[in-house]
Amino acid sequence: MGVLKEERDDVEMVHGALETLVGALTPIDHAKGSTNEVQPALMNTDLLSRESESISLLLSLLSEEDFYVRYYTLQILTALLTNSPSRLQEAILSIPRGITWLMDMLMDREVIRNEALLLLTYLTREAEEIQKIVVFEGAFEKIFSIVKEEGGSEGGVVVQDCLELLNNLLRSNASNQVLLRETMGFDPLISILKLRGSTYSFTEQKTINLLGVLETINLLMMGGSEADPQKDSNKITNKTVLVQKKLLDYLLMLGVESQWAPIAVRCSALRCIGDLVAGHPKNLDALSSKVLGEEPQVEPALNSILRIILRTSSTQEFIAADHVFKNFCEKNMEGQAMLASTLIPQPNSMTHASVEEDVNMSFGSMLLHGLALSESDGDLETCCRAASVLTHILKDNTQCKERVLRIELEAPMPSLGAPELLLHRIVRYLAVASSMKNKDGKPGYSYVQPIILKLLVTWLADCPSAVQCFLDSRPHLTYLLELVSNTSSTVCIRGLAAIILGECVIYNKSSDSGKDGSTIADAISQKIGLTSYFLKFDEMQRSFLFSSVKPAQSHKRLTRSTAASMAEIEDVDESDLSDQKNEDHPILTSIFDTQFVNFVKSLEVYIRENIVDVYSRPKSDVAVVPAEMEQKGGETDKDYIKRLKAFVEKQCSEIQELLGRNATLAEDLARTGGSGHSQPELRVGNGSDRVQAETLRRDLQEASQRLEILKAEKAKIESEASMYQNLSGKLESDLKGLSDAYNSLEQTNLHLEKEVKALKSGGASTSPDIEAIKAEAREEAQKESEAELNDLLVCLGQEQSKVEKLSARLSELGEDVDKLLEGIGDNMGLPEDDEEDED
Repeated sequence: MGVLKEERDDVEMVHGALETLVGALTPIDHAKGSTNEVQPALMNTDLLSRESESISLLLSLLSEEDFYVRYYTLQILTALLTNSPSRLQEAILSIPRGITWLMDMLMDREVIRNEALLLLTYLTREAEEIQKIVVFEGAFEKIFSIVKEEGGSEGGVVVQDCLELLNNLLRSNASNQVLLRETMGFDPLISILKLRGSTYSFTEQKTINLLGVLETINLLMMGGSEADPQKDSNKITNKTVLVQKKLLDYLLMLGVESQWAPIAVRCSALRCIGDLVAGHPKNLDALSSKVLGEEPQVEPALNSILRIILRTSSTQEFIAADHVFKNFCEKNMEGQAMLASTLIPQPNSMTHASVEEDVNMSFGSMLLHGLALSESDGDLETCCRAASVLTHILKDNTQCKERVLRIELEAPMPSLGAPELLLHRIVRYLAVASSMKNKDGKPGYSYVQPIILKLLVTWLADCPSAVQCFLDSRPHLTYLLELVSNTSSTVCIRGLAAIILGECVIYNKSSDSGKDGSTIADAISQKIGLTSYFLKFDEMQRSFLFSSVKPAQSHKRLTRSTAASMAEIEDVDESDLSDQKNEDHPILTSIFDTQFVNFVKSLEVYIRENIVDVYSRPKSDVAVVPAEMEQKGGETDKDYIKRLKAFVEKQCSEIQELLGRNATLAEDLARTGGSGHSQPELRVGNGSDRVQAETLRRDLQEASQRLEILKAEKAKIESEASMYQNLSGKLESDLKGLSDAYNSLEQTNLHLEKEVKALKSGGASTSPDIEAIKAEAREEAQKESEAELNDLLVCLGQEQSKVEKLSARLSELGEDVDKLLEGIGDNMGLPEDDEEDED
């Protein structure tokens, strides 16, 4: 450094000093060096960067005319920046004209320019102040001038470095984005996307260059940093200008029409299309009106993107194309309705047509064709992709849900009979997916069932008619209950199935007693158990897909170190991910985005509250009217009303108490059986409470059973007492009949006596011995009467012994025997006296 300072006029001495410094700062590459070995290059870099005077001296050398002095100086500064970036950034900011000297190097000879470019890309990372100064020094003009000179996307690594520097200047910096838009505009940027010359050849460097431009466009569509208040307005303006400059055409060419383009470029272009239309009504209209191809083979761009979804063999391309429809349908009721209006089933002849013949189909027909085609192929891959698109069309749009609900698909075979509702077909595919095998004979793709379940969750949400249609087929509920309890399914599959069951409770407006919300809640309680049911929610919330933090759209920075890996997207090997337990599949992480996860979490809270509410209110229909509510014989209306009022008040108080207790139990269950926000350790601490509650529940069941047995015995004894009471009444009536017969005999006897007296007074000599006949008749009548009375007394004796035994048994059971027998035998023949108010 002393030589550089004191011998500056001696060019050869300066050369030697600079070369020595470059050697001192360059790491020595030892093939078998120890990891703990001292790194002298790092130590030398640290020592040199501590002195700001040294950095100032080096920067001043950039103004020298000698080529090698400038070249070696840039190499030394790059080495310092690589190892001590923050210290060098601070030093350069403190030196007047330091960045100006660096920017001047961009207009120097090619080798110097390239070194200066590389140095600036390191220098502008995460350094907002330096970014502003670089832009002020005319960085945008110089960058695009170099890109054009190097041949745009066809250029080499220099174009890549230019784009990296450009991205550093625009990333999270709204003011720089505004400056670019209002000075140079976006035309120089968009022109890089134009495919020139040999369109079909995509070298690795060209791919990296195109990815760099697409990253720049993404940064413009983000609008700036999250904390910037101008971010949203800047984002909308950028999107508007980009579409006005025909960016959508170039993106569609790269992502949709150029099927020879590398998969990484196609995916990035599709994601850009999705972001470009998100939340922007005019851009949404522009995309929906775009047509691709040449006459006469033209078709809407959305149809072409749908075909990519249904046909592509690339998982990444499916995710990127699905991203377009997700953003197209988000809060776009008109766009959803437009797509739903095309959902018209094709006749069977078209259903079995080859996929190449779908060019002339409408968007909706192609989508339904994708659904119907799956079953004939025995592979639900296409079905689940079509289901994902249908999910976006139905999301938050009741009108579309109702419309699609009426769609009927023809049976796969004419012999199967009537057409099948689309919703029922989707549920059937869900069941088929559980037994589906992939090409290797292993269990099917792990994402098919979750995608179909996501569609059903979205469709049934806030749509009572969809819930009603789902429940119209009784096996659907049975299958769903089994799916929730199926231990071989993943945690997320069981959790989503539990969410659908909950939707069948909370969005159920059915008046049918077999399909209403309380019936579904009872089925959940009986088949699964509320504790186990709520536990499914907790398990799902703790799963990787729900607990991992997923940004809305993460953009990996394009640098020299990451460029090669970004250019070559390695697609997922399905055979490695066929295990049902694997939940880290890229398709799953894309469909379980933050929006859907938050929606499911809010739905889960609503389900808990509503199930508690179901158990807090009485059933809609009362089964049997209690006997106490019947009016008794001889009871006045006033007494009857008074007694009814007391009975109703007593019942109401009991019902309120039971409902309160039921609601408390349901709340406790919802809280302890699975609050998604409770920690696992808290749930473990409540284990003793659960055991105690379970013990109390068993005790209550046993007590209830004993009570039922006692009630049955009491009812049996009361029925026997009633029978003997009736028998006693019958015997009394028989005794009365005998008494009446005896009185009749007495009357006859009296009449005969009168006749005898009359004959005596007549004085007939030939009259027989009247007194003898009379005595004989009296004796005979008395014998008959005594025989009947003896029989009656024997019967009464037997009945008296039975009554005594029953009285003793009733006394043991706590019944008041005297009260029970009160009035028996009095005023015979008056039935109203036999009815007493029994407890």
